[in-house]
Amino acid sequence: MVTRTVRNTVKIDEEKCNGCGACVISCAEGALQIIDGKARLMSETYCDGLGACLGKCPQDAITVEARAAEEFDEAAVEARVKVEKAAAEKPQFACPSASIKQFAGKGGTIAPPAPVGETGVESRLTHWPVQLALVPPAAPFLKAADLVLAADCVPFAYAGFHRDFLGGNTELLVACPKLDDFAAHQEKLTEILRQAGIKSLTVVHMEVPCCSGLVHMAKQAILASGNVVPFREITIGVQGDRKDG
Repeated sequence: MVTRTVRNTVKIDEEKCNGCGACVISCAEGALQIIDGKARLMSETYCDGLGACLGKCPQDAITVEARAAEEFDEAAVEARVKVEKAAAEKPQFACPSASIKQFAGKGGTIAPPAPVGETGVESRLTHWPVQLALVPPAAPFLKAADLVLAADCVPFAYAGFHRDFLGGNTELLVACPKLDDFAAHQEKLTEILRQAGIKSLTVVHMEVPCCSGLVHMAKQAILASGNVVPFREITIGVQGDRKDG
């Protein structure tokens, strides 16, 4: 039987919330996530009720109220954090294709569109390379961009990847939380956030447990960079369905 006692717990006003994700970054316990464009409390047991997220919400959509709730479970929070951190211990991956190419300049001449394939779908990719390990923080296409960091498998699993996640001011970087050197990746992403003036960060990952390491790495990079940008997390199922976001 679940025990509920009256204690302080966060409450989110969905009418005010615009899904910017600032609260997600400030919650060290990982109690908050962006789902369907709104901040949600994932579990009462993850919320310590101290309200570290309050001052980070630009919409004043979060309050702390005393209500009947499950007890804060510090052990469950620590176990979750350990799972995310474990994903950071990965072998190094390298690729020889490191020459920077930009297909569509920001504010300049737009390159001709990529050839349309048999499906009639046009690529929205605007630069090369796309691997996080190969892109320098000073790459011109990153300047003031809305950045999408996707797990390697996502574009293969999710058929609408280009349509839903690329285009406009959005730029793409990809990484694998299972195979890549995450210590180096976190340092690289931190420098990108610090130097490039990134406007927002969206992490798109697979539903498999190891992929949560990409989210943990991105959150840590945001905090280390001092550029606390709007953050969004989107999960893709192994059968190609979009789970949230």
